[in-house]
Amino acid sequence: MNSSAFPAGNTTVNQFLLVRDTFTTAFVKNLIVVLVWLILSYINSTLVITFFKHQVFYEDPRYILFIHMVINDCIQLTVTITLFVLSYIFYRINVSFCCFFILVAVFTTRNTPVSLASMAIERYIAICDPLRHPQICTVRRTYMVIGCIWFISVAPDITDLFVTLATESLSFFHQSVFCLRQNVFKDPILAYKRQVFDIMYFSCVVLILVYTYLRILFAARALSTEKISAKRARNTILLHGAQLAMCMLSYISPSVEIVLHLIFHGRILEIRYANYLIVYILPRFLSPIIYGVRDKQFRRYLKMYLLNNRCRIKRKAVTPLDKDSM
Repeated sequence: MNSSAFPAGNTTVNQFLLVRDTFTTAFVKNLIVVLVWLILSYINSTLVITFFKHQVFYEDPRYILFIHMVINDCIQLTVTITLFVLSYIFYRINVSFCCFFILVAVFTTRNTPVSLASMAIERYIAICDPLRHPQICTVRRTYMVIGCIWFISVAPDITDLFVTLATESLSFFHQSVFCLRQNVFKDPILAYKRQVFDIMYFSCVVLILVYTYLRILFAARALSTEKISAKRARNTILLHGAQLAMCMLSYISPSVEIVLHLIFHGRILEIRYANYLIVYILPRFLSPIIYGVRDKQFRRYLKMYLLNNRCRIKRKAVTPLDKDSM
């Protein structure tokens, strides 16, 4: 029997980690998580392939930022699900590997809100200053923005590793622990630092989303043709806001788990598992919806790719039959 866990370092108090699932329950939970990961991986891979197959996309800053977030979501989902499964198989893993997994999960999780802010700013410029949009939002500058996104996401949390290297002995990194952020980055100061940066990041992103939404809302009072594009941009930013709200759940999930455990005593494993699905997996379905389904241009090329792929599979299935009949 193994313990249910939260990969990215957000869990309830350690006493709950002693509770174990039965083998059947653990198998079903992991099977569901892996199946969801496979479905999302297939969806995201088709989006990435569609993007790189058509030059019209990788010369457009809007779609470059979108595909960057899709790839980021793929990495984040893969790492968190890997940790989820490992927590059932091995329960404890080497501290060095745990540090790597947790840092990648934290970087990619923090990446999402910063990417949402960048995409909202791009939509704001496109609607409110369309004449200058080609000059401001160039492909080169877009890749520079992506570099800044990663720097902003990595810089605050990489210091956790440096502090741990300075304060812990070398033997600590050869030990095995249950892979939680607080089990490898133990210094209490780091927890306070994370809280400060989380508040700063999400406050800035919320302000950016609200500001861009209101400016686009006022711009929609212009010509009717602009109203249509402005309305789409407003809806996109609203979806970004919903995605941001889901991302924020990861920072309050430990407190929510404790409260729910007090209300539904003895259901901590079910609470923790449902929390994991809602906080870490459900938001990953929004990125394909925002651009892969809602965006007409991307949807058209996505349909073309899927139809061509389907025809290619049919031809491969029919060809051996033709050879046998000859």
